[in-house]
Amino acid sequence: METTITKGFHKKLLIFNGEILGQIEYAPAEASGYPIIGENIIVMNCIWVLRKVKGHNLGKQLMADMIESERNAVDFATLGLEDHWSPWLKIGQMEKLGFKSLDAIKVKHKTKHVEECFKIYLMWQPTTEKAKPPTWNKLKLLEGVDFCLANPLYHPEKPILREILEKF
Repeated sequence: METTITKGFHKKLLIFNGEILGQIEYAPAEASGYPIIGENIIVMNCIWVLRKVKGHNLGKQLMADMIESERNAVDFATLGLEDHWSPWLKIGQMEKLGFKSLDAIKVKHKTKHVEECFKIYLMWQPTTEKAKPPTWNKLKLLEGVDFCLANPLYHPEKPILREILEKF
């Protein structure tokens, strides 16, 4: 965590009356938990807002704060999920936040819901005309992520099983 903070990792909480209502996490591509590649790009690792405050554009406010805070970035990227059992990172939610899909990979999880396929999308939001679309390392993505227990692609058993997803 210390090395990612020095490389530009940010975690911001949305707090109202002492209660955490949402959060956003982001970092430059080289410090991100996702295998997204791009020059002068910020990768959003996570965004969430509690359902009980749905409809107040709090996700868009978190996004606007990230974009304002990272004025030197030429674009932003993240992942979106389709047909995944988790409520996080749904492609429709990412599109509402202004991201558009660039590429996708269809996968199955090797240890959870093994009978279900889902898609992972590379999502992009350019903010300048100089922006170049990011790329991603799909093979690295198959290993899952280890930076957040709640992430739908979390993989706690890397020493036992190198990849938790398989391309379908």
